[in-house]
Amino acid sequence: MQLNATSINIIGGGVGGLTCALAFVKRGARVCVFEKAKAFKAVGAGIQITPNAMRVFREFGLSQSLMKAGVISDAVVPMNGLSGRRITRFGLTGQRPRYLFIHRAKLMDFLVEACISRGVELKFGSETKGLNTYGEVIYQEGGTQKTAKADITVFADGLHSLGRGIVSSAPPAFFTNQVAWRAIIPGEMPPEAHIVMGPGRHVVLYPLGDNQINLVAVQERESWAAEGWSHADDPANLQAAFADFHPSYKMLIDSVKEPFLWGLFRHEIAQNWYKERAVLLGDAAHPTLPFLAQGANMAIEDAYVLAKCCGEYADYDQAFATYQSLRQPRVECAIAAANSNARNYHLSGLQRRAAHIGLKTLGAVAPNAFLSRLSWLYDHDVTLDA
Repeated sequence: MQLNATSINIIGGGVGGLTCALAFVKRGARVCVFEKAKAFKAVGAGIQITPNAMRVFREFGLSQSLMKAGVISDAVVPMNGLSGRRITRFGLTGQRPRYLFIHRAKLMDFLVEACISRGVELKFGSETKGLNTYGEVIYQEGGTQKTAKADITVFADGLHSLGRGIVSSAPPAFFTNQVAWRAIIPGEMPPEAHIVMGPGRHVVLYPLGDNQINLVAVQERESWAAEGWSHADDPANLQAAFADFHPSYKMLIDSVKEPFLWGLFRHEIAQNWYKERAVLLGDAAHPTLPFLAQGANMAIEDAYVLAKCCGEYADYDQAFATYQSLRQPRVECAIAAANSNARNYHLSGLQRRAAHIGLKTLGAVAPNAFLSRLSWLYDHDVTLDA
């Protein structure tokens, strides 16, 4: 069913919000995106677009262009951070669609261009303050408070979502005793994701093209750090945390000049994803830890399913309830898998040795086991029966 008479306000112009705009406009809706930033700056880190999310872009007719903007991944390679040796290699070349690495700024430019070409209205520099009793978005633009009415308001406004407080409630997040640094460093490497593991720590490395490597380094520690990628840190702290890693990795870590530090907190999934004409999407509903590379990918899936449900049901309550019932079990599985990886990457002592032997054996006798184990994730196609 088309949504030609339906108007959609989307709060948040990130990956989930812009994908949501594309999903709704594809079904004929009139879409406006409110983003508090005046413009997207060419900053940020890398992002991994996995096959399950790539199918959404394929449905939009955008996958081929998107693949040209990033680096197609050939493998996931677990590494021993202390010895510098490769544990095994799990190939990804048999996966269709392919697995993609891309700079977040490139992805945002790509999505903005796609939205503009399809008639989405983008309101940059518009900070949302809330919803009034009429369901209108209250926003600040150029020092003036304004309102905008729509049939549906989608809150795709991320981890610290304004909409989550309007729609639902959740217990406070708690610190996981883990922090992550992110940085982009100059260099070239094979089109692979390297997971470099050490006791209580790990580093993820993958290429972004243009002589850039994305680096995310995670450490278990007691001292608290604030959430969010915008907190600059002293590179000496990052270097000290990985001082005993193999020189080949220490060289990369030591080349980081401007790391950003993020305290990793665990948030409960929102109990309710909708209220009246307002609905949550992505991290606003179900924040996840970055150990499965699925935060953005789950938001991309959400976007497609939400628009699909609104096209299938004229009653918004039924549409939103169906959306939550379809998405919640899947994101719960993704979050559980990410939490499991957080433990497995940081093993020490005999457990670590046994795990590495197990990985090496698995890679030798069952090279497709990695993809088979994640088939529930990567083979999922939310565009079927659209």
